[in-house]
Amino acid sequence: MKKKSLILILICVLLIAAPFIISKNGAFEGADAQVEGKITEIDESYEPWFESLWTPPSSEVESFLFALQAAAGAGFIGYYIGRKKKDVKADNSLCQP
Repeated sequence: MKKKSLILILICVLLIAAPFIISKNGAFEGADAQVEGKITEIDESYEPWFESLWTPPSSEVESFLFALQAAAGAGFIGYYIGRKKKDVKADNSLCQP
C-alpha cells in the first residue's frame, strides 16, 4: 500500500513540475487570444463579431475570477456527490433487517 501511495505522490509532483520545465518563458495567454491572432494572420480583414461586455482591469483579476469559478464548480460537484452518497447510505440502511 505504501509503494502505491509513493508512486501516486511522485506522479502528482511530476504533473505539477512539468509545466515549469516545459515552458521556459512562463508567459500564459488564453486560447481565445491565440486563435484570434492566427485568424488575423490568415485573413487580415477579419473583424470579431462579438466584444466582451466587461474586461477585467488586470490579468490577476481575470485569473482570480477564473479560479473562483473553478472553486465554486468543484464545491458544487463535491456537495452533490456527498449528498448522493449520503442518500444511498440512508437507503441501504433501511433495507437491512
